[in-house]
Amino acid sequence: MPVVRYLVSGRVQGVGFRAATRAQALRLRLDGYARNRADGRVEVLAAGPDAALAALEAWLQRGPPAARVDAVQREDCDTPAPDGFVIR
Repeated sequence: MPVVRYLVSGRVQGVGFRAATRAQALRLRLDGYARNRADGRVEVLAAGPDAALAALEAWLQRGPPAARVDAVQREDCDTPAPDGFVIR
């Protein structure tokens, strides 16, 4: 199962981004996590089918209504994802 790490920058902390990402990931049946980073970005690790990962990536480009996404960096990785989708 593919695993992808996304780094989302912009106004993405303090606007419900992680909770909204979790809800979206659960709808898509993805495993992984979302966490705030000290540099102001949100890191999202997601594992699942390619189509579901592509849908999550498209959603991350917009984020929830209160967010302003400036950029989404994507990298394939081999870090194991936790079962389910958690907020860290």
